[in-house]
Formats: sequence, structure tokens, C-alpha cells
Amino acid sequence: MASARFRVSTLRKRPDEIREALQACQGYFVTAAIFSLAINLLYLAGPLYMLQVYDRVISSGSEITLLMLTLALLLAFMALAGLDAVRARVLTRTSIRLDRKIAPRVMTAIIDHSTRIGGARSQLLRDFDTFRQFVTGSGIHAIFDLPWSPIYVAVIFCLHPFLGAFALGSSIVLVLMAFLNEWIVKPPLSESGEAANRNYSFTEMSLRNTEVVRAMGMTAGLLKRWNRDRDRMLERQVAASDRAAAMQSLIRFLRLSMQSLILGLGAYLVIERMTTAGAMFAASILLGRALQPIEQIVGSWRGLVSARGAFVRVRELLAVNPPRQSGLTLPRPEGRLSVEALSFAVPGTSRPILRGVTFQIEPGEVLGIIGPSGAGKSTLARHIVGVQAPSAGAVRLDGSDVSSWIRSSLGEHLGYLPQDIELFADTVAANICRFKDGDDKAIILAARMADVHEMILRLVDGYDTQVGEGGAILSGGYRQRIGLARAVYGNPSLVVLDEPSSNLDAEGDAALADCITQLKKRGTTVVIISHRPATIGVVDKILVLREGVAEMFGPRSEILARLTRPVPVPAVRGATG
Repeated sequence: MASARFRVSTLRKRPDEIREALQACQGYFVTAAIFSLAINLLYLAGPLYMLQVYDRVISSGSEITLLMLTLALLLAFMALAGLDAVRARVLTRTSIRLDRKIAPRVMTAIIDHSTRIGGARSQLLRDFDTFRQFVTGSGIHAIFDLPWSPIYVAVIFCLHPFLGAFALGSSIVLVLMAFLNEWIVKPPLSESGEAANRNYSFTEMSLRNTEVVRAMGMTAGLLKRWNRDRDRMLERQVAASDRAAAMQSLIRFLRLSMQSLILGLGAYLVIERMTTAGAMFAASILLGRALQPIEQIVGSWRGLVSARGAFVRVRELLAVNPPRQSGLTLPRPEGRLSVEALSFAVPGTSRPILRGVTFQIEPGEVLGIIGPSGAGKSTLARHIVGVQAPSAGAVRLDGSDVSSWIRSSLGEHLGYLPQDIELFADTVAANICRFKDGDDKAIILAARMADVHEMILRLVDGYDTQVGEGGAILSGGYRQRIGLARAVYGNPSLVVLDEPSSNLDAEGDAALADCITQLKKRGTTVVIISHRPATIGVVDKILVLREGVAEMFGPRSEILARLTRPVPVPAVRGATG
């Protein structure tokens, strides 16, 4: 409970970016509200027309008056239709402006926060689109019309106090029914949304591993697991839809009944000579218009709840991942890397992955990190490049903490090849130059350093070849070498390579060793995680990680000598020759 209160208080202290974006669209909303006022005033033309026809035209028999009233009514309805169309266009432009204003920030926050949100990454962007599209839907029109319902009730009061009191009571009953609808529909709808998010996340993960699924015949078992959250989603959706349909039918029944009952009340007042026939029919039409927004809101309640939940999730995402303030741009680092008492534990777990790791390497040195599986090598690599924040300690590049460095500035001086290589669905050249306005010479230079230039030229369109989603058209070795070219592009000061030879053959190992040698000659600091002797042979220092602890660190020859030192076997007492 205390952590939840702390989280809420932290969110409140940070700027609410999505609300600020909505405030930036305030002009659009004000314009839409003004149009709504005009639209709802023009809706009074129908009741006024009926009132005049029954009370004046019929009694006077004036055809000219009837003609002029009819023309005025048609002009009012034409203006109403035009204003309604313009209001819809204004709200559509609001949605576009909102997207331009906040969508890049949402995407940036998802990228920066991807290590915590896992498989739900694309769902957060869908959440933003859900909220954005609600701004242009029918539900928002009903919300703009709802504040004008009291105007219609006030006009009914002007026709007769009894009619006004009935209209006011009817409005209160429907508002209470709307709150009741919220109370009974929200729980299953929220549970359905949570199950849907889990299902979408599992679907994304499954689709990334289709080769494994098909190769080992896992489809049946996978579908069984996949259906678990989907069945829950459908079950709660059915419950929410059934409840919402029942409430919507009840509210429609009440609205139609109230419109008819006010006619009966008006007829009684006409019989008692307390009002006119025109007022009776006008009151029925006005009451229908006053209650219509409430019915529309209840009808679109599911979309409203979804938009509200999406708004909250996007706001929390932006709050926990605030934009970094642009500060002083530091000069190009020389490449001096120091790791100071670095520790890291996944939130909610007690066992740390890294524990007090400390070492330092000078510019131009090559460090090899080795250790058994699960020792924390890849986690250390992610901390070195600053994509994960440590629980304690720091990683410094030329004395500056990489986690506080401006990412756009630091990225120019870093090269990173992760263990799981995925290329982007674009050209080979775009992948190598990191989607910057690349210098062709720099792209080719990086490809030559990775010894992949000749291989790229043999592709169908050379450097302009579309690699497909995740680099699907390329082999693992191709992807790894292009990923290496991307890492060395732009002459970075620090290059971190996580298992860069996992998909390479002997020729690829030699090319990788040659690339590391070239980086070293340039004065680039290189950190490499590998178990291949050909790769470890070019490093200057070795760090041995075991269970998250730096067990050994020092020059390569010294560490290799300690690792290969024979273990003495104790003699067995009492053995006979």
C-alpha cells in the first residue's frame, strides 16, 4: 500500500504530458464547443416550428405564415447539418494534432522503457490510438451535447412548470441509470481488457518464435496456453456486453416512455386549459433531445471506458519515463570505461543479477567478458551501453555516467551488437547507417570493416535490398555481420559486442577478429562477450563473471594462465603399487 501511495505521489509531481498536449489542442475543443452550442440552439427550430404551427397557423389559417415558417425551419436544419459536419472535421483535426504532439513521445517512452514493459510494447501504442480515435468518435459528440441538455429542460419549464418538472425528473432518472451502467459494466470490461493485453503480449512472443513452434510441433500446446487468456477475455466481454445491452435497452425504454408520458401529461394540461397543443408536442420533442445525449453516452460506454483506461496507461507510461532535459553536449569521449560497484536486481526479486562489479579499461583497449551461462554477461553489456539503469553503482564513460548522458548524443559515440540480432524492415544501407542521413562512404567503410561489403553487393539490389521484418530474407550470419557493420558505423568511441560470433563460421571468426584489430588501431574501446578462442585471442584484458560477481580481472595472459592452471589431485592414502 505504501509503495502504491509513493507511486501515485511520484506521478503527481511529474508533468502530465498528455494533459499538456490536450491543453495545446484547447483551441480545437473550444471551437467544437461553440459549434455544439449553435447546433443545440438550432435544434430548437423543430419544437418552435411545431409550437407556431399548432398555436398560430392552424388557428389563423395563414398559408403565407406556414410557408415562411417552413422555409425558416429548412434553413435552420441546413445550418445545423453544416455545423455538425464542421464540428466533426474540427474534432478530426484535433486527433491529428494530438497525434503529432504526443505520439513521438509515446514511442520514445516505449523504446526507453522496453526492458520493463516486455511484450506489451505495441499495446501501449494501440492504447494511445484508442484514446486518440475516441476524440473523433460518436461518443465525444454526445459529451459535447450533454451540457446543453439543461437548456432544453429550461425551455420546457417555460412552456409549463409541470412539464418542466417532469422533464427534470426524467433527466435525473436517466443520469442515475448511466451511473448504474458504469457500476455494473466496468468490472468485467476492465478484466476483459487486462486479459486481452496478456493475450496480445503472448501472441507477439509466439509469432517471434514461429520456427521453434513449427519445428517441434508445439502448435497444439501453444494454442491451449494461448486460449487461456483469450477465453477469459471473451468470457468477460460477453458479461460486459450482456449487461451493457440490458442497461441500454432499459434506458431506451425509459426514454421512449418518458417522451410518450410527457405527451399524456401535456394532453391533460390542454384538457384543463392550462397549456396549448403546440406546447404539448414541443415538450415531447424537447425532452427527447434532452435525453438523447445520455442514451448515446450509455450506448458508447464501452468505448468510453476503453478510452479512459488507455488514457491512464499512456499517462503512467509518460510519467514514469519523463523526457530528458537537453543539457550541455559533452565532447566526443576518448573511450575510458569504468564500472564502479555495479549491482542490478530485477524489481520484485531478491537475488541480484550483478553484484558489486568493478573494473576499468583505458581508451583503445579490448576487454573480453567470459563466464558460464546465467552469469550476468548480457546484463552487464546492457548496463555498459546505458539501456538499463543499475540498482546501485555506476558505469562511466570518460568520467560521465552513461545513464545520465543525453541518449541522442551518447548514441553517436557507441556501437552495440546485442545477442539477439534483429534488423529493421528497410534497406541494408538504412540499417547500417542507423536511419540517419547517412554518408555513403561511411556506410561502405563500416561494411568493409565487418567484411560484409562483397556479400551485400551479391544481394539482388545491393545496399538497397529490403531485408524484410527482422532481416527475414537474410541468413543468421548475414544479419550478424550487418549488425556488426551498424555497430562500427560512424567511428564510435566504445563498441560492445555480445556474442558477435554465434552465427559465424571460421571465415566469419577471422573477419570479426580483423574488425576488432582495426577498431583497436583507431583507438576505439571494445568490450566483447564471447567464448570463441579466435575472438578471445585479440583481447587485452579478460573479466570473468560468475553468478553476477567479477571473479577475475586482468591481462589476458594472466587470466588465461589462472584458468588453465591444473588442479592438483590429492593422493589416496593406503594405495598399494
